[in-house]
Amino acid sequence: MQEQHAKIGYTLMVMASIVIILAGVKMAAVIIVPFLLALFLATILSPFYLWLKKLGLNELFSLLIIVLVLFLLISSMITLIGNSVQDFSQNIPIYELKLRADLRHIFDKLDTWGMHVPKDDFMAMFQTNSIMHYIAGTLKSFGSLLTNSFMIILTVIFMLMEISQFTLKLSQTNIKGLTTVTEVSNKIKHYILLKAMTSAATGIIITIMLKFFGIHYAVLWGLLAFLLNFIPNIGSILAAIPAVLMAMVQFNFTTALMITGGYLMVNVMIGSILEPRILGKGLGLSTLIVFLSLIFWGWLLGPIGMLLSVPLTVMIKIALDTQPNTKWIATMLGSSGDTQAAVNT
Repeated sequence: MQEQHAKIGYTLMVMASIVIILAGVKMAAVIIVPFLLALFLATILSPFYLWLKKLGLNELFSLLIIVLVLFLLISSMITLIGNSVQDFSQNIPIYELKLRADLRHIFDKLDTWGMHVPKDDFMAMFQTNSIMHYIAGTLKSFGSLLTNSFMIILTVIFMLMEISQFTLKLSQTNIKGLTTVTEVSNKIKHYILLKAMTSAATGIIITIMLKFFGIHYAVLWGLLAFLLNFIPNIGSILAAIPAVLMAMVQFNFTTALMITGGYLMVNVMIGSILEPRILGKGLGLSTLIVFLSLIFWGWLLGPIGMLLSVPLTVMIKIALDTQPNTKWIATMLGSSGDTQAAVNT
């Protein structure tokens, strides 16, 4: 009986500790978010940094090349997002009027076909103005974060400087689970790097497709597709919404359907065929976990937390999967495909 009370007390203490930690993280989100972005970038850039060093370049010159590339990318994104979002925000009233007119036209067509839809109730529920402002607000929040790029780049530099010495330092600490720590680190690096590459491919293909159809802000929507591709299943749907609405506003419902089909085809090819092959088994998350992680990390860290929600959850899953007593939690977080594969083996 006393042992049972001790277990309950321990469980309550752990739960209380988690709540306190989460409250602290939420209050410190202004500091933590740039740090997580820097960690994310350092993980992606580390193979290129080590490759430059293998070519015979010294550490300082290798870092200089990486920083220049990173600075050019971030400055280009700031310029693109700043100009596009400002122009997009100014045109929101025009887009809203056109979109509402198009929707009413669709409802009128449905009425002629005998499908009576309560137009006023549906239009009240579908607040086009709110959607347009939310899209602009999300892009602005990402753009404002990029203005802190100096802090992010500086953190990335120090992280890259530590990478070559990290394994040596870790071996000198005499940690018993050194192999486990190295394995977790390598899996996380593998996942983030390959996911970034497939996301970049998605963004480039989407941009080319939208440019072909003549959709306004094609590069901006391609960038959004790149960012939201880190959120499987849900992210591709969210990324398609602004481009489809823009196609409807610019052209007609048929073009919007073609854009929707293009997004669907790209995401099926990359998300359902390419990614499972190169990322491997055991790194998938169930759709429910993806949705819940989106809500949780978004609440904890804001819009950037939503973008990083799946990579952060996958990191936790990888760490849990390496320990026998927490492996069952990793299994519960995994996708049905991974579970079925494990049963078959």
